[in-house]
Amino acid sequence: MMLRYLRLIWTFTRLSALNELQYRANFFMQFFSSLLTLANGLIGLALVFYHTESLAGWEPMELLVVVGVYTLIGGLIRAIIQPNMWRILDGVHEGTLDFTLTKPEDSQLLVSMANFELWKLVDVIIGILVLVYAVLKIEARVGIEEAVIFTLVLLCGGLMVYSLWLAIATTSFWVVRIWSLFDFFENMYQAGRWPVGIYPSWLRMILTFLVPVAFAVTAPAEALTARLNTQMLLLALVVAALSLVASRMFWKFGLRNYTGASA
Repeated sequence: MMLRYLRLIWTFTRLSALNELQYRANFFMQFFSSLLTLANGLIGLALVFYHTESLAGWEPMELLVVVGVYTLIGGLIRAIIQPNMWRILDGVHEGTLDFTLTKPEDSQLLVSMANFELWKLVDVIIGILVLVYAVLKIEARVGIEEAVIFTLVLLCGGLMVYSLWLAIATTSFWVVRIWSLFDFFENMYQAGRWPVGIYPSWLRMILTFLVPVAFAVTAPAEALTARLNTQMLLLALVVAALSLVASRMFWKFGLRNYTGASA
């Protein structure tokens, strides 16, 4: 079963990549856009540390780790999660989702992996380069254990973001216009440029449990800067598991109430 799913994911990824390769000029546009976004983030850091030596206990290079994780996760969202969730909305409105649901494979897998925007991975590569540079500058000890914890927390954060996007997309079975919810997520995710600890307690709660910026960005950065505690790691694992189960159940519930374009 798992092997078949992996082959299916690989097929979708390969076909989407081949389609993207037809428009190679988009790579240069994306590269230029990614550099401008990174420059904007770095200018923000420079302005902050022009007036102070640390921000809520974070040194400049440690905050650069946060920027790297933010860029990396943002690239994954825009390359994989976002295009597929937007496709669900379009499929519901145009009736094309019906064709996907009639296929003899798991519908959630099909709608989650059908589209892949290759050039958005430029942000992932830039994020990794920023991370490597920042870690080397702060001379942090990143061994196998730290790398595993970082990867695990990063995966948990990514799964939470995916679950949230899927839950929002599923509401399109009942609500015609939900673009504003995606816009809300985009706006809230931008707060991930900074550690959630700098925000007021009420906003930290939102960025932790409603829009999981704390788990997706801050926690992985804490793992690389020796700030992540065991409680946060365990909480990330639990919340990621619950998010996946809840979004799966909501998707199944939505399908049972989806009447299709022909209704």
